[in-house]
Amino acid sequence: MERELKYVDMEEQPISMHPKKFALWLFMVTVVMVFAGLTSAYIVRQSEGNWLDYELPAIFWLTSGIAVMSSLTLQWASYSARKDNFVNLKTGMVLTVLLGIAFLVGQWYSWVAMVDREVFFVGNPSGSFLYVFTGLHAVHLISGVIFLIIVLISTFRLKVHSRAMIPMEMATTYWHFLGGLWLYLFMFLLLNH
Repeated sequence: MERELKYVDMEEQPISMHPKKFALWLFMVTVVMVFAGLTSAYIVRQSEGNWLDYELPAIFWLTSGIAVMSSLTLQWASYSARKDNFVNLKTGMVLTVLLGIAFLVGQWYSWVAMVDREVFFVGNPSGSFLYVFTGLHAVHLISGVIFLIIVLISTFRLKVHSRAMIPMEMATTYWHFLGGLWLYLFMFLLLNH
């Protein structure tokens, strides 16, 4: 008895992604391109001379630790949402929002430290770049904190759970991105200031 092999032409399934997630990824790619351009401009301008050497504010180490901790608490919240553990979800979200605000406050104090060292936005381009990097990142961070607060409110209304993860997944992706972006900027400045 012979078996006949048949070729079945299967229709290809398109790669699908939630439209809001896709928009978020496009936005993050744009942000990467902006910061890649800025860091490239920094290196080119630094090589031209007339560059002020200064010590980076020590608070950058603290804000970097806060960024890592906030990513961990948000990941814990996301995991808790998948398991419908609402107590841990709410706790993780509250901690993440507080850490996000603490990061912003830390960035403000880094500017205060730079002014105390007489490194200003206007004047030497090395200081200008530092203010542009941290200021532009802070603007994105403010949007991230607002996004986290929206998800936090949804969490307390029990709208984030294992069957409704899109807002949590988007907030987690964006927040991890912002944390990674900050760590990149901090390492870049450590190596190139």
